[in-house]
Amino acid sequence: MTYVTDPIGDLLTRIRNAQSARHNHCQAPWSRTKEQLCELLRDNDWIADVTVSGEDPKKIMTVTFNPKKPKLELSRISKPGRRVYKGTQELRPILHGYGTAILTTSQGLMTDKEARKKKIGGEVLCTIA
Repeated sequence: MTYVTDPIGDLLTRIRNAQSARHNHCQAPWSRTKEQLCELLRDNDWIADVTVSGEDPKKIMTVTFNPKKPKLELSRISKPGRRVYKGTQELRPILHGYGTAILTTSQGLMTDKEARKKKIGGEVLCTIA
């Protein structure tokens, strides 16, 4: 069994690799944070669906890609060795509003647009373009 030091980075890499190989979906180990991240991507129409299957210690999350969207440009911003926090004033639109940043805040995971609207800062997990 291998131990992953950056589970969110692992999920993003699995998504990038599966899309590069032209797969329709990818699978990753489940965690609550990763499921919330994928639900945000689904709600913002970046991916088609996310499903969780299996029993509690070995749950698997399946991410289905949106065939109408091009390959996602996912980049991890805050890493285990270097955490990146942004306040409300520092949050800027990604690609002039065409991209999205995912933040973890005191009120849970949310996009940069929601965080600016609620005037909340937090740790920038990743950006999607």
